[in-house]
Amino acid sequence: MIQDKLRGTGVALVTPFTKEYAVDYDALRKLLDFVLDGGVDYLVINGTTAESATTTAAERAKVLQQVKEHVSGRVPLVYGLGGNNTQELLISIAETNLEGITAILSVSPYYNKPSQQGIYQHFVQVANASPVPVILYNVPGRTGSNMSGETTVKLASHDNIIAIKEASGNLEQCMYIAKHKPEDFMLISGDDLLAVPMTTFGAQGVISVLANAFPGKFSNMVRHALGGNYQEASALLLSFADVNPLMYEESNPVGVKAVLERFGVCTAQVRLPLVEASPGLKDRLYKLL
Repeated sequence: MIQDKLRGTGVALVTPFTKEYAVDYDALRKLLDFVLDGGVDYLVINGTTAESATTTAAERAKVLQQVKEHVSGRVPLVYGLGGNNTQELLISIAETNLEGITAILSVSPYYNKPSQQGIYQHFVQVANASPVPVILYNVPGRTGSNMSGETTVKLASHDNIIAIKEASGNLEQCMYIAKHKPEDFMLISGDDLLAVPMTTFGAQGVISVLANAFPGKFSNMVRHALGGNYQEASALLLSFADVNPLMYEESNPVGVKAVLERFGVCTAQVRLPLVEASPGLKDRLYKLL
């Protein structure tokens, strides 16, 4: 079953840039080796953390191809394909080479602030058009609207919708989904610090930002939680409590790229309108490290 391939830690990969703002494909391969050596279970390409809003279609296609070639089937791949123009998104799905992709991750439409019926109809169209299974992505802090638990459960009955990355931060909503979803529909945490608590009521893992920088430690934490070893999982979770807020203080992926630069994986460079981590943020991150 496809869902079995997506259990555990998926890493929402950053897109490394050179100091001249070009995509750094050498650093991308270095990042892939770094997270795979750490033991992550699958990779998410072209998500929000990848700065998909400021990369071109040609860059995204090349990143996807480079990842496919370098990973060479070692772990499953999930590709981000979402948008707030449904018809344009359907064209993008048709034009993207999804060979070798396990599923797409599709964010709830942003900025438009659609009704729940609009969100539902949008995802039905996406699921009908996608040649691979769809993971829903609910992140109200970025989209400006929340996909309700009721809408998620309704969409979960679609044959081609297999999971949700739930990043509302609302545990009651997460529990509603866990209680009412079909048995084979996956609940995936979209918040790193909620990954462990959400496993207690049925989440099957996480799609993580922190796993870019701490793949081994974070993956171990999730494995302990999924194995019911909550004492070990909680100890690891608390070790991330101070560093996690700094990941988002100047927006994602500013913080995690600063850490990756410190580890020698890639530069801290991001594209406008984001700017590189401030000296103050870097200083506090490096002291924690």
